[in-house]
Amino acid sequence: MSDSRRLAAEILRQIITERAFFAEKRPLLDSLSERERAFANMLILTSLRRLCFIRHLLKQYIKKKIPQKFASAEFALINAVTELLFMDTPDYAALNSNVELIKRLSDRFFAGMANAVLRKIAAAGAKAAEGAEDFVFPKDFYQILAQDYSAEQIKSFAREALKTPPLDITLKQGCRFNTNLQTFALPLSGIRLYNAGSVNSLDGYAQGNWWVQDYAASLAVKLLGNLKGKTALDLCAAPGGKTAQLIDAGAEVTALDISPSRLETLTKNLKRLNFAAEIICSDALEYLRTSQKQYDIILLDAPCSATGTFRRHPELIHNKTLADVQKLLPTQKQLLQAARSALKKDGLLLYCTCSLSKLEGEAQIADFLQTAPDFRLLPLQNSAVKDILTPEGFLRVLPDTLADHGGADGFFAALLKKEK
Repeated sequence: MSDSRRLAAEILRQIITERAFFAEKRPLLDSLSERERAFANMLILTSLRRLCFIRHLLKQYIKKKIPQKFASAEFALINAVTELLFMDTPDYAALNSNVELIKRLSDRFFAGMANAVLRKIAAAGAKAAEGAEDFVFPKDFYQILAQDYSAEQIKSFAREALKTPPLDITLKQGCRFNTNLQTFALPLSGIRLYNAGSVNSLDGYAQGNWWVQDYAASLAVKLLGNLKGKTALDLCAAPGGKTAQLIDAGAEVTALDISPSRLETLTKNLKRLNFAAEIICSDALEYLRTSQKQYDIILLDAPCSATGTFRRHPELIHNKTLADVQKLLPTQKQLLQAARSALKKDGLLLYCTCSLSKLEGEAQIADFLQTAPDFRLLPLQNSAVKDILTPEGFLRVLPDTLADHGGADGFFAALLKKEK
């Protein structure tokens, strides 16, 4: 698996040094066999989840700063520690393969040092991994969380960050799912699968009986009530999970997104599900400001920091800062204001973000209501999910929601009604 390790080290380097998303770099693994690709994928994700601890651990062995020219070798070293402490790779395979790779990526002095360090860590075994749970979030990401959550809550979030999340699916109305896999029935419908393997080989995938959608993201539309015959505008709609929910509930949907490639994914997803929608490629602000059409429902899944999705995208832990959160606040405000005129009287505006920051959620809605006297907050209500509904009536899902069953993405939603 020399190629898979080499590519995993290079992708990890690019993710961290370029603040890139893993999804953008994943095509670099396409040349590998399915087995090698799965291995590299797991290696990268596990290294991202354990990166803070591994760097802390390596500082105990390496006192000098590693030269920039050996950056690729440094990330190969990080991956090697991941294999030794947090994966099922036999020690001899992790040592031999990674030391050989590090030799190719550096010089004999650095490779010799890396070899010695890795052998010491391998000899220490599980003892070397003690305290790993105390080093999960780097300072910048911790700062985002500390704005709104206690140290105890953040510690609970960190436990979820170290887990490989299960797969959540949303069923079309009238469809069933048959499997021998371990499952969990999610509140308000939906099924959670453990060790699901390849998605497109699961029962009902080809028939379009369901789609993949994290539990948290699936809740907002489910709390909207009867949508039959209503016109709905889904802003920033791709990849289309909420679009599918709106269609499945009987709404006539216009799905809008600025990204042609993401809309292509949405189109493919809707085709597999045998769903139809009007699809528009446009900047949401421009569309809202120029369109004469009005809708019964507008779903604004606003551009946000996406900090709530770190279970599935652990690179966010290392790449997001409070400045990233603050940079998006003006766009969210503009979209909320622009949506006002595109909504019919008595229409509903559902505002969502997959951010953990209350600046992008609760505070954003509070500011909007102060400047929009024609709107009022409709408290979300449902006894099945009362634990994740705030006293004000917001939906606020945290990463340790359903912690005993695999956690959830962080998510916020608020429902507003236009009255004048």
